[in-house]
Amino acid sequence: MLCFKTPLEVVGDIEYVRESDIVNTVQAVSPVVMLRIHYQWLAELASDYAPLLKFLLKIISHKFYIDSNFSNFNLMYPVEVRLASYLLSISTEEAGSIVHEELDAFNLTDIANLIGTSYRHLNRVIQKLCADGLIERHQGLIMIKDRAGLREIAGHNIYE
Repeated sequence: MLCFKTPLEVVGDIEYVRESDIVNTVQAVSPVVMLRIHYQWLAELASDYAPLLKFLLKIISHKFYIDSNFSNFNLMYPVEVRLASYLLSISTEEAGSIVHEELDAFNLTDIANLIGTSYRHLNRVIQKLCADGLIERHQGLIMIKDRAGLREIAGHNIYE
């Protein structure tokens, strides 16, 4: 499952409630500010605090709702839309519209898996976006040349 979160977001809520090990891997693709609350403090001071539990229930149920819809929608969108959304999600305006992920064969395979397509089809879509002047691929990097054009393809960003 691939999704991009925008502030304010809670991470580790499911693990806290289930008292389990890590369920998901989280990776920041832009600068973040975090507040960390140690599990011990939550367990000692807030495990029976109804407002916190209600807050967590709302967050977790919203995440499951979004993830369910995402899974359904992701299958319905063409790869071009999924790739455009992905590129917009991992790049920032401040970064000069450069996607900082090196796109070697390993990473392209990961990206293909994340957006639900094959490595070869992803390469074809990248070539098409390059031919359309929306992106430029150079020495393992992709530069977004036309952010508005990518937004037009993506419609609303399906990963945010």
